[in-house]
Amino acid sequence: MRPNPIKDRLDQGETVLGTMVFEFLSPGLPQILQGAGADFVFYDMEHSGFSYAEVKNQLALCRGLDIVPLVRPRATTHEHAAQLLDLGAMGLLFQMVETAEEAEQLVRLTRYPPTGQRGAMFGGAHDDYSSQTVPQIIDGAHDRTMVCVLIESAKGVANVEEIMAVPGVDVAHLGHGDLSLSLNVPGQTDHPTMQAGIDTILGACEAHGKAAACLAGDVDTANDWISRGFRMVSYSYDIGLLGGALRSGINAINDRAINDRATTGKDQTA
Repeated sequence: MRPNPIKDRLDQGETVLGTMVFEFLSPGLPQILQGAGADFVFYDMEHSGFSYAEVKNQLALCRGLDIVPLVRPRATTHEHAAQLLDLGAMGLLFQMVETAEEAEQLVRLTRYPPTGQRGAMFGGAHDDYSSQTVPQIIDGAHDRTMVCVLIESAKGVANVEEIMAVPGVDVAHLGHGDLSLSLNVPGQTDHPTMQAGIDTILGACEAHGKAAACLAGDVDTANDWISRGFRMVSYSYDIGLLGGALRSGINAINDRAINDRATTGKDQTA
């Protein structure tokens, strides 16, 4: 049964980098992401419309690679959490967590009895079709499964200290889009109210020895947030990466063509 190297690295105070996927599920995607240097990938099921079969294929394609597959479930329920873990997700990113009580329940969804309520099915995708004993599989699952909670509301920020004190919660992930809406500063990440909320999240993580995570849309933002204390950073997402690279290239080609035409007085595209 595979271990989860990024969970260990975060526990040791290291920084890990990855990305998020909302749109494109090519069979080669996990290998491409690993080849680009990603330590992990978040597959988003809340906003994407991905099916369980599609996500199971991606989780299987990550098997044998070093990249760690994590999933944001459609909802924070037993049904969604249990199925994704059994399909092979090595951690879950739970949306809109606002209280310690909610966080405690989410941890229970990822643990087998007596400490949790995860259903028993062994020798399947989640344990790499293992022939280990049941106690060994359970210990391995508890060791490797990450519980990441999205802090994306004013209430979540107000309670983040208590949330991060919950045993079994590994990561507080900044949900900057929803948080900006909740704080009535839509899209204004640089607004002082947003910045104060971000500082509160970082402080709670530091106080409890947990990792803070974020999605950074560009390199400057990623470096800035790492310098502030974020240690699990998704560099952009599949739609943004493809669109941004294509736009940059097309704009550069067009700019060169325009300059050439201006210099020679001829249409270089003819």
